[in-house]
Amino acid sequence: MKKFLVAIDQGTTSSRAILFSIYGKPIYTSQKEFRQYFPKDGWVEHNPNEIWSTVRKVLTDVIVKSKKLKGKILTIGITNQRETTILWDKKTGKPVYNAIVWQDRRTADFCKKFKSKNREKLINKKTGLLIDPYFSGTKIKWILDNIPQAKKLVKNNNLLFGTVDTFLLWKLTKGKVHATDATNASRTMLFNISNNEWDKGILKSLKIPKNILPQVKDSSDDFGLTDRSITGKSYPINGVVGDQQAATIGQSCFTKGSVKSTYGTGAFLLINTGRKKIYSKNKLLTTVCYRLKNKSTYALEGSIFIAGAGVQWLRDKIRLINNAYETEKIVKSKENNDGVYIVPAFTGLGAPYWNPNSRGLITGLTRNSDWKDLVRAIIESVAYQSYDLFESMRKDGLKPKIVKVDGGMVINNWFSQFLSNIIDTKVVRPKVKETTALGAAFMAGLKIGVYKSLSDISNYWKIDKKFTPKISKSNRTKLLKGWQQAIRKTLV
Repeated sequence: MKKFLVAIDQGTTSSRAILFSIYGKPIYTSQKEFRQYFPKDGWVEHNPNEIWSTVRKVLTDVIVKSKKLKGKILTIGITNQRETTILWDKKTGKPVYNAIVWQDRRTADFCKKFKSKNREKLINKKTGLLIDPYFSGTKIKWILDNIPQAKKLVKNNNLLFGTVDTFLLWKLTKGKVHATDATNASRTMLFNISNNEWDKGILKSLKIPKNILPQVKDSSDDFGLTDRSITGKSYPINGVVGDQQAATIGQSCFTKGSVKSTYGTGAFLLINTGRKKIYSKNKLLTTVCYRLKNKSTYALEGSIFIAGAGVQWLRDKIRLINNAYETEKIVKSKENNDGVYIVPAFTGLGAPYWNPNSRGLITGLTRNSDWKDLVRAIIESVAYQSYDLFESMRKDGLKPKIVKVDGGMVINNWFSQFLSNIIDTKVVRPKVKETTALGAAFMAGLKIGVYKSLSDISNYWKIDKKFTPKISKSNRTKLLKGWQQAIRKTLV
């Protein structure tokens, strides 16, 4: 009988479930998009019930497929958009408000006031993060302050918080499990990454009751069983890990100094720093890379808010393209960028600027500019933003020679080569592109003994294509100078 692992990959724009062989090969994928809600400028929301219904649908699809293939599902792993915040009624399971997405900037004013109280150093030391609307903590506070039902449920001890993984666990187990893992907890701005506990001081300062928070487990752990009424039979859930950390695991970045960069809706650069927490002097984040047997491995992370989301903007809002795959042909048809730059600060800027008030900007337009320049400028902007992250890393004394890349954008060979040119570093793309889902499957498999160790998992990582820098120093300098001028205009 064939043996399978299932990964639920709940992302910012869609939910997927992937059936993997125990050798890390994707066998079957089911994917379903869901609506994005933008009620006000800088606000980004999802409907938690839509998230749940899409997850249930894609999970059912892969379970049916496994039966058709006469195989057995051994375990399920979950990976998820991380900082996105959901609060729900403990008795009914009904959300009290829409999920506030990681991109949402509604708490920017509060964060600004909170910073002024000289808290950022302390919070950075405890959590590895900066005070920013990006993280879950201030999103929870906003719901508690603004939604009457949340206030009522808190008083009655009937309110629960979770990032998306926690909400899905709750739903899949029919309310039996209220838990998360250390990687997701470390993105809330409430979790002390040194003592592995919710921080009482931070909770008090934000007026968030501890009893609404989930239990924090290892990334590879027992997270309960799915309920038969949902999945037909009970399946164990043995892996939970935030999406960027999952991609790091899927890329087998287990050695200190190894680096991956994921290009999905946003883009995220992580470098494994081992058992040592490195605090950046250049506004990168310190985070839990994974936790096994109650021992954390740490990472430095740089976050770009708009990567593939820029391509979606071209498709859905500006309607310059029909699908993402067209972009490679379009950018290749241009000899250069004609001096056109787009800073896609649609939801503010992430690392290293951390400016929630920045907004998108197009610069360098002339009478000769056309729609293809805009497409190219969006694709190029992701490489330039990556350069900013690599520069921060280098200033912190970390100089990676190779970066492993993944995510939808890196299928574009032109982009992968341009990225290598701009960051002046060798770029390596793996054979299995679904590294985020693969990381969740690996964590689940590790717990039940499918894999004996992390080095055992590393054996399944294979290279698809390498990209080495192929650009003159003068051209690279010219391109980066144009980008830096554009960025400065958004920071005014």
